Amino acid sequence: MRKTIILFVLLLISGIVKGQWVVSDPTNLAQSIVNSSNQIVHTSTTSANMLNNFQETMKIYKQGKQYYDALKAVKNLVRNARKVQQCILMVGEISDIYVTSYRRMLADENFSPQELAAIAVGYTKIIEESANSLRELQDIVNPTDLSLTDKDRLDVVDAVYVILRKHRNLARYYTRKYISVSMLRARERGNSEQVMFLYGSEEDKYW
Repeated sequence: MRKTIILFVLLLISGIVKGQWVVSDPTNLAQSIVNSSNQIVHTSTTSANMLNNFQETMKIYKQGKQYYDALKAVKNLVRNARKVQQCILMVGEISDIYVTSYRRMLADENFSPQELAAIAVGYTKIIEESANSLRELQDIVNPTDLSLTDKDRLDVVDAVYVILRKHRNLARYYTRKYISVSMLRARERGNSEQVMFLYGSEEDKYW
């Protein structure tokens, strides 16, 4: 019964966003961001070039955001099905943290192009590992796979949820660390206000 509920919810979610899991695959959306980010690292030598190349990542992100925004609108799910929904949404949240934060870091004079490339690699690794975890979730809801019991499937859902929550928190942690480095450098240069304006103060910070 629980397995049926999870499968039903995934089909329902797919219908709401005008596509099936195979078509609007959140793992593919995440992987596209990873691929675009890798291009930024390999082809950019200056902050200006990184900003230009980052536009492709922004484009992919905006396309994926429509999927995640529609998924957020799905309400009144049973507990286990809600956890499946939250797993998918956390991958979207991680992508949002990366895109929002990195776009501001590209405008931050306190980071060198080499540092920006290293930061992109870190975010990309988190997104890539999150997409891999989501693939495990995709595998266990495959209705043709009869080798797993309902308990086995729910155990995988629980495990993936814990991993993705860890990755989401890690993305937040690294963002705070990167910004704190910029703020320290800004104080040394006497331009703290500029950094505060870019990222927000302790009271209104977005990260």
